[in-house]
Amino acid sequence: MIQAAYIHIPFCTHICHYCDFNKVFLHQQPVDAYIDALIVEMERTFERVPTSQLQTVFIGGGTPTSLTAKQLDRLLGAIHRIVPIASDVELTIEANPDGVSDEQLYVLKQWGVNRLSFGVQTFDNELLRHIGRTHTKETAIETIERANELGFHNINIDLMYGLPTQTIDQLKETLHITFSLPIQHVSAYSLIIEPKTVFYNLMKKRALPLPSQEEEAHMYEMVMEQMEKHGYNQYELSNYAQKGAVSRHNMTYWNNEHYYGFGAGAHSYVNGVRYVNAGPIKKYIQLIEQGQLPYVHTHIVSKEEQMEEHMFLGLRKTKGVNKQQFLQRYGKTVHDVFSDAIMLHKRNGLLDETDEALFLTHRGKLLGNEVFQSFLGVSS
Repeated sequence: MIQAAYIHIPFCTHICHYCDFNKVFLHQQPVDAYIDALIVEMERTFERVPTSQLQTVFIGGGTPTSLTAKQLDRLLGAIHRIVPIASDVELTIEANPDGVSDEQLYVLKQWGVNRLSFGVQTFDNELLRHIGRTHTKETAIETIERANELGFHNINIDLMYGLPTQTIDQLKETLHITFSLPIQHVSAYSLIIEPKTVFYNLMKKRALPLPSQEEEAHMYEMVMEQMEKHGYNQYELSNYAQKGAVSRHNMTYWNNEHYYGFGAGAHSYVNGVRYVNAGPIKKYIQLIEQGQLPYVHTHIVSKEEQMEEHMFLGLRKTKGVNKQQFLQRYGKTVHDVFSDAIMLHKRNGLLDETDEALFLTHRGKLLGNEVFQSFLGVSS
């Protein structure tokens, strides 16, 4: 039974230098028509593929809080009307630290949003300017504290390391500020340079002064060490949570479970089939207005692909891949399918295992991509 849904809001008031998500500049966009289409897509999807209760709903972007309070009210009202959500649902929305008002926060609270995710990235003003963010350290701190005062007690912030010109001391100060704030969850990612971004173009011109691989690895190790020291348990390669604050929505992906995806460019994984929605806003709206669902790509996931995905997603979790669950789901053991890859990475110190699970070692966390790639294309 499907228990999770992702809802995409592709609008931004500013485009960051590193972002390659499906997004558009908000000005002169058909926002209300987009919300209309989004509501219709949800209605048609739940008629076509019903489920009993969703345990998690995640509204991401883009910048969902680029919508006005009235537009957010309309969207959240429709979600509650259309989507069968559990009474204890984890309902998350992403927000920019300088793009959410008290009025918007009141609307979110009224409709049961119980988890906020702020794209902070760093608490260093110089670095914020370098990466194209519009908020400041002071604004981010003020917004997080204000959200806590208004009753939001499950707050995530996204942090980035390996940023251009970033030093260990700058990252250390960002972590120090993080631990002083009412934050229950941290997603800390290394910068990845994606095509079609400002940073990609600068890198091609050799005008992007990035930390070395050794410096970036040092940053990652420091993040892991400091998070553990301050009571944030690392439950996935890039995610850390205080007790009771693990993201149930994130776990849906890493457990390779099914989920709905709504909105322009959204992906779904429903009953063994992966769907990709049209990315351009006008194309997405047009498909909905023509009475269709907005799919532009459909892929039936083979059993072999499911097993491969189960491994490289599951190994991102610090607990790793549960062997019994793998056997129950696929009728084979992990060693039946991936013995060569497992033995290779155990020999080189990247994987370890117990009777219950297969998991990355500390060194394996630093070289995770090397491990994950070895599980692709080997199960057939």
